Amino acid sequence: MAIQFPNRAVAGRMLAERLRAYAGRNDVMVLAVPRGGVPVGYEVAHALGVELDVLIVRKLGVPQQPELAMGAIASDGARYLNEEVLQHAHVSDSALRQVVAAETAELERRERLYRGDRLPPDITGRTVIVVDDGMATGASMRAAVLALRSKRPTHIVVAVPVAPEDAAERLQGAADEFVCLQNPRLFYAVGQFYQDFAQTSDEQVRALLKRSWNAVHKETA
Repeated sequence: MAIQFPNRAVAGRMLAERLRAYAGRNDVMVLAVPRGGVPVGYEVAHALGVELDVLIVRKLGVPQQPELAMGAIASDGARYLNEEVLQHAHVSDSALRQVVAAETAELERRERLYRGDRLPPDITGRTVIVVDDGMATGASMRAAVLALRSKRPTHIVVAVPVAPEDAAERLQGAADEFVCLQNPRLFYAVGQFYQDFAQTSDEQVRALLKRSWNAVHKETA
């Protein structure tokens, strides 16, 4: 039977318990998907004692049904398109280009806002744990993994508190490992599995990243 997490922070601490094998390793880092994935990722990184950063991913919503994902884009120009949804929704090339342009602008804005002057982390040869507050269609997560592959990490773990029953199949051949606390059969939206699913603000994201960054660098100073 599916449970409801009180909030993202509690879900993150529970998820960290399943990831204890990665604790204290210098070659491990957590990349959280903003915005909702950052409170979860913060707790995972804190519990494991590893570095936290963000991986910016934007869903590409069908023009007349923005909640329906026809794909996603991520940092470094990675893009994933769901051809089945594109054909079924009759999305034209021009409409697709408009959505991609708008989401690319927002992706670049968030890169500047969240990271500031700091360069993206070097993940070559490292184990990366990609964290979000949940996974619905898997489009955003596939784009995230595609973005990471070009940076040559040794191992990519996708970790989420909740995802549909067939989530592992949707990520097959993309991530090296999939960690999920629950995979309910009746799945309508990620929010149904949280008591508090309030929107995470840009300010909260920046504050959590700063707190984590300061803690890690204080310990290594």
